[in-house]
Amino acid sequence: MARVAAAGPGPGPGLGLLLLRLLLLGGLLLRGGGAAAAAGAEPCQAPRQWEGRTVSYEHGTGRNTRAAVSYDGPNQRLRILEERKALIPCKKFFEYILLYKDAVMFQIEQVTKLCSKIALTEPWDPYDIPANSTYEDQYYIGGPGDKIMVQEWSDRKPARKLESWVGVYTVKDCYPVQETYTKNYSVTTSTRFFDLQLGIADPSVFTPPSTCQTAQPRKMKDEC
Repeated sequence: MARVAAAGPGPGPGLGLLLLRLLLLGGLLLRGGGAAAAAGAEPCQAPRQWEGRTVSYEHGTGRNTRAAVSYDGPNQRLRILEERKALIPCKKFFEYILLYKDAVMFQIEQVTKLCSKIALTEPWDPYDIPANSTYEDQYYIGGPGDKIMVQEWSDRKPARKLESWVGVYTVKDCYPVQETYTKNYSVTTSTRFFDLQLGIADPSVFTPPSTCQTAQPRKMKDEC
């Protein structure tokens, strides 16, 4: 206090308050504008058709699954082709074709083309930010010279403190980066998205192979 008094009269109260506000605003801008964006943040519109790659982590089993994905939002179709990154004894890799409008999923073993046809009981859940989502944060992924701004949204509501879904999407173009689901207070799955390209290069990927005409009605195991 004595040092401030000895320094001279300094700025008046109004100017001092203005400087304080500018400093606080500067801090928010350096952080990425998260708090400033919270007041007027609106969910962006994610691409409705794309192809790319994903890594899904099941927290209960500790298993990572890498896959090439074709996503067709307007027609509620999803094709997942599991990727082989290593030769794993007694490990089977599958292709999944999910047709939600028909409420059916085809599971195709990649080597033998053996097919299973299974009823889909879960509703279509698009890769997007629902209109009633809660804004959580805005921040950069990466570092100086190589970073991208993202927003984090959830289904958390004031009456329910915990969320069952958290989605991270890029601010520019609204590409999905990560989605996390929780159930009974525990994380169930986390999915990361990368190498996305707009559109569907070959729509026939959603057509099951001929072996599915004689499909079995039960899901195949991924082990011998």
